[in-house]
Amino acid sequence: MLKTTPQLIRPAAQAGRFYPGSPTRLQADVNGYLEQVAPAEGPVPKAVVAPHAGYVYSGPIAASAFVRLAPAHARLRRVVLLGPSHYEDFEGLAATAADAFATPLGLVPVDSEAIERALDLPQVKVFDRAHTPEHCLEVELPFLQTVLDEFTIVPLLVGHADPAEVGEVLDALWDGEETCVVVSSDLSHYLDAESARRVDRATARAIEALRGEALDGRCACGCRAIAGLLCVARTRGMRVATLDLRNSGDTAGPADRVVGYGAFAFFEPVPSTR
Repeated sequence: MLKTTPQLIRPAAQAGRFYPGSPTRLQADVNGYLEQVAPAEGPVPKAVVAPHAGYVYSGPIAASAFVRLAPAHARLRRVVLLGPSHYEDFEGLAATAADAFATPLGLVPVDSEAIERALDLPQVKVFDRAHTPEHCLEVELPFLQTVLDEFTIVPLLVGHADPAEVGEVLDALWDGEETCVVVSSDLSHYLDAESARRVDRATARAIEALRGEALDGRCACGCRAIAGLLCVARTRGMRVATLDLRNSGDTAGPADRVVGYGAFAFFEPVPSTR
């Protein structure tokens, strides 16, 4: 439900660090990354996986995912946003009591009705301390603010939760064409560039094959969130496409110790007309 007068704002924690703090500079950077990607063709994905590192490193790869949502900019009104907790250790999934998340581009309302639905499940609890410093959801918001019109978010951090628990939450929030899912995750960490490419290619093959059991923290920091999405994708007969697969050595960093990034799109089966 869209709130017009938010009361509790989760402030931007990483503006000026992971991405520019200036609204003008931030908008220009996001637009620049999106313009580097070929315009989206074909169906709009129900879900995407996008990286969450500093924009100078992962922005071009993230843009490959978010540009696929742009054709549905008026239709998509709710984004279920999942990612790993980097700062707090907890069981299950962490929801928020906030009414909106702030970025330099403005406020993004939280869908309180969807949060209440998620809280009906025992693995979900409100744990704002995990959200306060967290970057993995925040860095996706300026891209969403650029490619979509008016929308709300359902921000959930994944702690110690198995794929079935994450999948149950996603199923509860799946809804129709007005809702999409964004999973935030980087891939391999701190390998040399060639080793990272080898590991990340194997991870991409596992994601395309819907093999969540093949993922662990060594190949993706958001492995639990991705595995939960793959669990749902298997049940729903979805198809996955790799959109981009690079690392920080390809974008802005040295090649001896890189972080891998992937962009993936999940498509629901086309209903039969027979």
